[in-house]
Amino acid sequence: MPTNNFNINGLTTQQVIDARKKYGKNTLDYKKENNVIDAIKSLAKEPMVILLFAASLIYLISGKTGDAIFLASAIILVSIISLYQDSRSRNALQKLKTLSQPNCKVIRNREVVDIKSEDLVVGDSLIVEEGTSITADGIIVHSNDFSVNESILTGESLSVFKDKDKNDNLIFTGTTVASGLAIATITHIGNKTKLGKIGKSLENIKEEKIPLEIQITNFVKTMVIAGAIVFLVVWAINYFRSYDLLDSLLKALTLAMSILPEEIPMAFTSFMAIGAWRLMKMGVVVKQMKTVETLGSATVICTDKTGTITENKMSLAKLFTLDSKRIVSPEEANEHEIELISIAMWASEPIPFDAMEISLHQAYEELHKTDERPNFKLIHEYPLSGKPPMMTHIFENSSGKKIIAAKGAPEALIAISNLTESEKDEIKKAVQTITSKGYRVLGVGQSDFKESDFPKTQQEFKFNFKGIIAFYDPPKKNINKVFNDFYDAGILIKIITGDNAATTTAIAKQIGFRGFEKSITGDELMKLSEKELKENVMSINIFTRMFPEAKLKIINALKANNQIVAMTGDGVNDGPALKASHIGIAMGKKGTEIAKQSASLILMEDDLSKMVDAIGMGRKIYTNLKKAIQYVISIHIPIILTVFIPLTMGWIYPNILSPVHIIFLELIMGPTCSIIFENEPMEKNTMSQKPRPFTSTFFNWKELITSIIQGLAITVGTLTIYQYSVYMVYNEALTRTLIFTVLITANIFLTLVNRSFYYSILTTLKYKNKLVPLIISITIFITALILFVPALSNFFEFETLTFSQLSISIGVGFVSIIWYEFVKLKTRKLSKKQP
Repeated sequence: MPTNNFNINGLTTQQVIDARKKYGKNTLDYKKENNVIDAIKSLAKEPMVILLFAASLIYLISGKTGDAIFLASAIILVSIISLYQDSRSRNALQKLKTLSQPNCKVIRNREVVDIKSEDLVVGDSLIVEEGTSITADGIIVHSNDFSVNESILTGESLSVFKDKDKNDNLIFTGTTVASGLAIATITHIGNKTKLGKIGKSLENIKEEKIPLEIQITNFVKTMVIAGAIVFLVVWAINYFRSYDLLDSLLKALTLAMSILPEEIPMAFTSFMAIGAWRLMKMGVVVKQMKTVETLGSATVICTDKTGTITENKMSLAKLFTLDSKRIVSPEEANEHEIELISIAMWASEPIPFDAMEISLHQAYEELHKTDERPNFKLIHEYPLSGKPPMMTHIFENSSGKKIIAAKGAPEALIAISNLTESEKDEIKKAVQTITSKGYRVLGVGQSDFKESDFPKTQQEFKFNFKGIIAFYDPPKKNINKVFNDFYDAGILIKIITGDNAATTTAIAKQIGFRGFEKSITGDELMKLSEKELKENVMSINIFTRMFPEAKLKIINALKANNQIVAMTGDGVNDGPALKASHIGIAMGKKGTEIAKQSASLILMEDDLSKMVDAIGMGRKIYTNLKKAIQYVISIHIPIILTVFIPLTMGWIYPNILSPVHIIFLELIMGPTCSIIFENEPMEKNTMSQKPRPFTSTFFNWKELITSIIQGLAITVGTLTIYQYSVYMVYNEALTRTLIFTVLITANIFLTLVNRSFYYSILTTLKYKNKLVPLIISITIFITALILFVPALSNFFEFETLTFSQLSISIGVGFVSIIWYEFVKLKTRKLSKKQP
């Protein structure tokens, strides 16, 4: 867009290239991270790696070099898998960080262009306006009623007014524009900025752990402590029985390794990071990991009307003036109505950002032969404020002629205009007629204030009411389906808007919104008692003429009703409510930087249907993580008990599984847990269920008992095959082979059965997850090699099975798991009987 209003050329393309070569990119870099080294250091502290190293060392001292080399190789393999998962998660988060980087406006080649903040260079002419975040240090060359919140640097929450002619004419990275507009020439970027020198960085602020992460961490810590206690007890028992130090340590290490559920933290990190990455691919940028968990719990969506429910394509549709006393379209405008458009345009920003103001500038250009805009300069500005809101701009040309124009809610202009009662009634009647059809209306006024000292507030001017302008913003075509999807998912919808009740109700009725019959204004809401407020926010779905304090009250009242609140917002005034909500949703296109900073996720295309997908994704991630961890619990129980019972009960083959076998099972469980379940599709009933209570623990007792019983059932299978082997007088190697085969078989069928705790295995086999056959095929192939290749079977101390022995062990593994299909069948039958 041309910038004649400011007469600023900005840098040329070549100057930008030269400046970037000289000063680099506008990024804050505080430390050079070596992620691989950090990950390896972290791995070295992992209990499982320490145990593997200890077992490998004992094997080496004992002269079992082959076992020692295998476990050392296992450490490398475990490390590679962990590093891969860590890299996957880190890359996903880096992509999110890049995508959520703020944009900024600059003047280059006499054009206003949008660029990424990191592309800003020294010498650029940066345009900053109300609601934007300042992304570099600079000196102001033009400003209008410009104030900045510099609390990030000074700690002071009060806004500071700045002007090119004042001593305080500098802007700084990290601060936000509280009001007005300014153009600044950039002087410092990146680490050379004031913020960069201070050394403050968001990267140095650790993200607070979410409740789910705390629960998982505590569970793993408990298991580590249990593993340590069991290690000491088993070592003591075996040592005092045999007085063989190394053998006792090896047996104790085997049991400790079987107890540690090291797959769980890896699964959690992977699920959350990859989940956020999947959301990003859908056009939803998640800024905080806790949001991924919270999404599945949302019970209420509070949405704006303009640009969220509607297209945000404001076209100037209707005009009304007291002189003409008629409602017409712009094409039919006479001289009075053309003057109305002109005054409304002067009440808009010189560089329009809002859809309505863009429409007014376009109408001005079409209806006026002479463009007066380059001849006038904005000398004073009263930003949008008041209840109901309005805004005023004062322009002046070189000869001293002033234009004082205002626009805002009709009732705001009526209150400060010289109107008779009959004129007020006439205006209100026109407003009612226009708004009943879903049009958005603004009152327009002009003042002939002559003095040079402007009043403190715009309400102190006396305005001549010029008329009404009406815009039509059609509802989005998909919005009815979006709302029905929310309703089906058990989610309430509240419309919170600054528009009037008539327009909002008309639009709500058009889209089939539930509860369009009742509404309440911001002023009415502020008068309610706390008890009345709690009742009204649940029974009323349309909230009109809202302002920041009222929005915040609604969010807090919904939270007081134990609702999990998601709220959309795009303006500066939405910041407090966005922060207060559980899920703050900023709009990627029309949202201000302040709104984006306050929000926990950003809809890149301003499309509310993406929130349906995001909630579905949140529910899917949570459900799949549960499946993964239930799988880990279920498969660990038989490993622990199959090692523990023969060892402590003094059975004939006490050392039936060694660290070599345990680590092989762990290498199977890791990919199954972190890769297969993470990639599982959403089950078809996911979005027809009610939101889960946010206060609920990750596992309820029913789910935990299910996992324990599944684990005990597999244990019965392994110990039954153990006793069968003893009865058949099989040697230790053959017994071990049978038990190992049962565990592998049970592991495979547990993976297949637990893909759903409701639908049958025949249904889940049809789910699209290419990784299931891949991982299972690899598992079967490697197991077959170990069982039937002599060199490998000898290394694992196995013995080749006959066909009947193999069939028995596979059969036992299958039966120890498949019984749960009958439990699911009963659940489905009971579910169908319920109304």
